[in-house]
Amino acid sequence: MIVRQLNDILGTERDIKAKTWNSRRLLLANENMGFSLHDTIIHPGTETEIWYQNHLEAVYCIEGEGEIELIPDGPTHPISPGMMYALDENDRHLLRAKTQLRMICVFNPPVTGQEVHDENGAYPAAAATDA
Repeated sequence: MIVRQLNDILGTERDIKAKTWNSRRLLLANENMGFSLHDTIIHPGTETEIWYQNHLEAVYCIEGEGEIELIPDGPTHPISPGMMYALDENDRHLLRAKTQLRMICVFNPPVTGQEVHDENGAYPAAAATDA
């Protein structure tokens, strides 16, 4: 059994900070669950282009207001607490936070924990990060 408190990972190597978001990584690839689980903060007033070419992602909003826009041609969906979206086709998207968003994210395949978005907004493929 794996038991972990969010407060125990804040400020550790599992607490990844980027310009527009912080990802607190609760479950990672090396824990062999078949997915990774993240508690993510999207900073208010930001826009982040993301394109997970190598991962599928499901997201559940527990705090804040924003929107997700599929690019290049939409649609755009509002984000608020209780809303879930799944990027089931490696969808390229813009994530906009009107207020601070707190999102629970699941990735398949799981991430290793140190990934950051590349120039396309993607995480590298798992094989490239397993070394």
